[in-house]
Amino acid sequence: MNTHYYFSWFNDFFPEKLVKRLQEDITVRKSLVMISAKPSDYEGEQVNFDDITEWTWLTQANLSFDEYHFIDYRMQKEEAHQLIRNASVIFMCGGYPVQQHEFLAEYELSDIIKNSNAVILGASAGALNMAAKWISSADINPKDETTTFYEGLSFDHFAYESHARRDYGTFVEGYLSPLSEQMNVYAAEQESAIRVKDGKIDILGPVYLISESKIQKLMETL
Repeated sequence: MNTHYYFSWFNDFFPEKLVKRLQEDITVRKSLVMISAKPSDYEGEQVNFDDITEWTWLTQANLSFDEYHFIDYRMQKEEAHQLIRNASVIFMCGGYPVQQHEFLAEYELSDIIKNSNAVILGASAGALNMAAKWISSADINPKDETTTFYEGLSFDHFAYESHARRDYGTFVEGYLSPLSEQMNVYAAEQESAIRVKDGKIDILGPVYLISESKIQKLMETL
């Protein structure tokens, strides 16, 4: 089975425990492919990796690669497909989950990513789209007029919520409750990560499990 990392968000850089696990898991470092969650949000023709927060996390963790690629609308679909097929690590970047969801569909990337043998990383929006399901509602995004359930890439059979607030009423009685009746929901606060390796789930930082509208804070195991 592949190794999957779900990141909420790190304001500075990866914590030491997480760096150690990533270095252990990412043994092949030929090609890093990053997939934008703001695919039309660019000004120039060239990608400046120094402006990509997720790339700086990897750099600070001493995770370097022979090749770096960033996929958004500047790249042709066929080239994106080939790069993903050859990737050692695929990083689903943060930004706008709905935009990334639509981009994956338009560029027909989902099946190619799911069939990859790469280590899969996702931050914020990217982590949402890695999961089996996620939700967008007015409770978390004022621009949303209705609550929408989205199907993710389903690397693992659980729903995911990023940037979660430590508010039990919101978790249990609010927008996550209907989702928790369908499957387990992992609600991750800032500075947290979930690693799934060979089907085993490890936790770093404040993460809550909501199941059938019942909530528990998970112990760190990473």
